[in-house]
Amino acid sequence: MSDSEQVLQVRIDKWLWAARFFKTRSLASEAIKGGKVHINGQKSKPAKMVQVGDELKIRRGFDEYWIAVRQLSAKRGSAKVAVLLYEESAESLSRRQTAAEQRKILAVGRGLNEKPNKKQRRQLISFTKGRL
Repeated sequence: MSDSEQVLQVRIDKWLWAARFFKTRSLASEAIKGGKVHINGQKSKPAKMVQVGDELKIRRGFDEYWIAVRQLSAKRGSAKVAVLLYEESAESLSRRQTAAEQRKILAVGRGLNEKPNKKQRRQLISFTKGRL
């Protein structure tokens, strides 16, 4: 197929890969099979054809994207080109940003990267020796 031919339909797994939502087509297929991608509110299969105007709900990790397909492409291009393939709703963007801020706040409160100090280490050692 030459570049001058216009694409009318593309497999959803190919489109998600081209739009850079997933690093490989197989990861995109697994996400679709796992129910993480819905087309127009319905669960689909990797071979389902996507068209311009379709609404997609994509769950990737902690984030959930609500997007509308604006252009079709079966080829993976640069990130600048990939952004032109879809349009994310303002509500989806604000929801993702709010959730990311909340995760940051929770991570700071937990102190995940702190090692126990000398006193805490001694308390841990005495506690575990007492239990054995």
